[in-house]
Amino acid sequence: MHISWLGQTCVKLQTKNLDKDITVLIDAYKPKKGEFPRNFSPDVALFSHGLEDTATVSQDTFTVSSLGEMEVKNLMIYAIPGLGEGVIYKLNAEGLNIVHLGQLKEAPATGLLEKIMSPDILFIPVGGGPNYMDAKSAAALVNTLEPRLIIPMAYHCDTDPDAAPITAFIKEAGLKAETGEKKIIIKKKDLPQEETKLIVLEKE
Repeated sequence: MHISWLGQTCVKLQTKNLDKDITVLIDAYKPKKGEFPRNFSPDVALFSHGLEDTATVSQDTFTVSSLGEMEVKNLMIYAIPGLGEGVIYKLNAEGLNIVHLGQLKEAPATGLLEKIMSPDILFIPVGGGPNYMDAKSAAALVNTLEPRLIIPMAYHCDTDPDAAPITAFIKEAGLKAETGEKKIIIKKKDLPQEETKLIVLEKE
């Protein structure tokens, strides 16, 4: 699986299922500043906080912005209620259990935590302010969820200059971060077995 971060809570997953390539785009947005592609043609587009100010996707794209459980191109997607009107996505692809927390501002209730515990890959917002969890709250949630791989999102970048820098979360998490890549390739066999790994992506 190829993983990229496009700023804010937008991530792109390029996965293979039954020998077919599938591109999943989560939270594509229209930036008020900075650089971001204007049009996309993913196979699947997921939106965690409605369709306002979202980027244009192809008419052939399977779009999800509401709650439910669905199978798309043999990819299992679970859209779980977050806080307020937000949606948390859980995906199963290439044998990996993936959780994307969207624009989560605080730790979910216990009932929701049970649905997303122990993911293989966790995408978590860490930039603080009015839209995201702050570094301290995000680090505490990571300790609760016990993911095998953490990929933070929604930290300072050209399209989100008011968000806190990633260094604040790295310090709170107390983990050595692997940094410097715009895209990573993850396979289930490569996941850490006994520890939690933190990977910080550069905005693509």
